[in-house]
Amino acid sequence: MLALRNLSKSFGAKRAVDGVTLEIGTGEFVGVIGRSGAGKSTLLRMINRLIEPTEGTIEFDGVDVTRLRGRDLRLWRATCAMIFQQFNLVNRLDVLTNVLIGRIAHHRFLSSMLMRFTDEERLAALAALDRLDLLPQALQRAGTLSGGQQQRVAIAKSLLQAPRIMLADEPIASLDPANAARVMDGLRAINRDDGITVLVNLHTLDTARAYCDRIVAMHDGGVKFFGAPAQLTDEVVRDIYGVSDIAEFNEAVTSTAAFAAA
Repeated sequence: MLALRNLSKSFGAKRAVDGVTLEIGTGEFVGVIGRSGAGKSTLLRMINRLIEPTEGTIEFDGVDVTRLRGRDLRLWRATCAMIFQQFNLVNRLDVLTNVLIGRIAHHRFLSSMLMRFTDEERLAALAALDRLDLLPQALQRAGTLSGGQQQRVAIAKSLLQAPRIMLADEPIASLDPANAARVMDGLRAINRDDGITVLVNLHTLDTARAYCDRIVAMHDGGVKFFGAPAQLTDEVVRDIYGVSDIAEFNEAVTSTAAFAAA
């Protein structure tokens, strides 16, 4: 289980995340929604320890993640894979090598720098690409792929980390609906088939309702709702965000997300 206890982050006088307490069970698919600036990205980056909390703790299966240092911290970041909106690939390298980079945390320094991978790791990388319908692109340069393909390569790369948790920060915000569906379908299949916990920031309530077991609604750095999709009614959304209907919420969040990505 992943447990966040009174987790907070301040940037100067601004409280980006404010006293978040959540418990997320093993194998859950959890969506995080909210307007731009609500604290969604900061929350995920704290869980991965890319950003240090100002207050509070992160626990995973009884381990205090906030106390990890050195190699233990590197292994946590492998255990807790991070998928970014902008793909985080090396465009000049081929797809297969980009996926294999997911194994670097499990190598010693020299083999990491020289990117020496075993035959077993190469087979695992090919299998991950096959799962995401990208095997024909294995030797193609990553920079030549479409946005949707690059995001699926990023997911395959995260699989090579042998994670127990996947964190996805707005993974479909810049994608067209067809590619967005393929990315979300891929995450959902991994969640169901591998039992990997998925925590994903999303910019529309419709997507969160379609894919997620539970939804976190954030506003001004705090959690205003955490429950099943059916419980996040139009009335609850109106109370949290002050919008008249779901379409207005989706339009507001999509426009602010697009502005933030620009």
